Amino acid sequence: MKKRRLGKTNIMVSEVGFGGIPIQRITQNEAKDVIRFAVDNGVNFIDTARGYGISEEYIGNALCGIRKEVYIATKSMARTKDAMKEDIERSLKNLKTDYIDLYQLHNVKDEETFKQVMSEDGALEALLDAKREGKVLHIGITSHSLDFLKKILEYDVFETIMYPYNIVEDQAEELFKEANKRDIGIIVMKPLAGGALEDSELAISYILNNKNISTVIPGMESIEQVKQNISASYIEFNDEMMKKCIEIKKKYTNSFCRRCGYCMPCPQGIDIPFCFILKGYYDRYDLKEWATERYNGMKSHASDCLGCGICETRCPYNLKIREMLKEVVESFGF
Repeated sequence: MKKRRLGKTNIMVSEVGFGGIPIQRITQNEAKDVIRFAVDNGVNFIDTARGYGISEEYIGNALCGIRKEVYIATKSMARTKDAMKEDIERSLKNLKTDYIDLYQLHNVKDEETFKQVMSEDGALEALLDAKREGKVLHIGITSHSLDFLKKILEYDVFETIMYPYNIVEDQAEELFKEANKRDIGIIVMKPLAGGALEDSELAISYILNNKNISTVIPGMESIEQVKQNISASYIEFNDEMMKKCIEIKKKYTNSFCRRCGYCMPCPQGIDIPFCFILKGYYDRYDLKEWATERYNGMKSHASDCLGCGICETRCPYNLKIREMLKEVVESFGF
């Protein structure tokens, strides 16, 4: 497996990392086999999160005896210092380790949230304390907001960023160039566009063709998926493959949410992009219970849409958002 430098962390990570969301669907023993197979075949970067159910525990148990062979990244939605401190300790316990290589502020999507995590009693303070104590080695941030991440680049404290990038969603290319100039590591999530793309080898090869990217983290729950995903590291991306990617992008141009957030705010308080994200997990990843729990926790739901259409006038991709929200209702029932 080829390796790339993860920005100013100076960590050399495998081009293809291990995304820890889907292993919630399998058993501990199965997860151990999948993770061990990935590590044996060159994968040395494993990403999970506090919010991924049993994922941290599965990974911690699977890595017993080989902890030093990999770099572990996790993340938390905690916004206050106390909550983040608690999550760090829980992650350390779950992952059965004395330190976490990369701890990330998870899904920071707007100025209000950012101000909270950066405040005196905000989540960042807990991460900085943990870094001084050696419990966290590096600090990163993840977001689905392109405009917001552009502002994040100004803060030296963040050593990595994580953002969706794939054949359909290529709007972050300029952001990646700037991040690379600033020596910020770039971790790509959603390489298969939330499960919309079927050819993982082609999809990951497309991503790795972008030399600004440090690593891509497709979710994996089987040895076969590991084989398919890591095979992309050994393929030379060519013009014929690019033609296929262009055709795929055309197919999804007017039907795929890029999570840019320009449709917001909704007069009914619906978090439109998040509705589409959860529908993807529900339908394509078969994480029905996990997605339903989060959908139920939303203040407003797709069924609250009154069909005013304001969101569609703002969407730069001309998506038929009202119709797409009806599809969300069909998945979740309301």
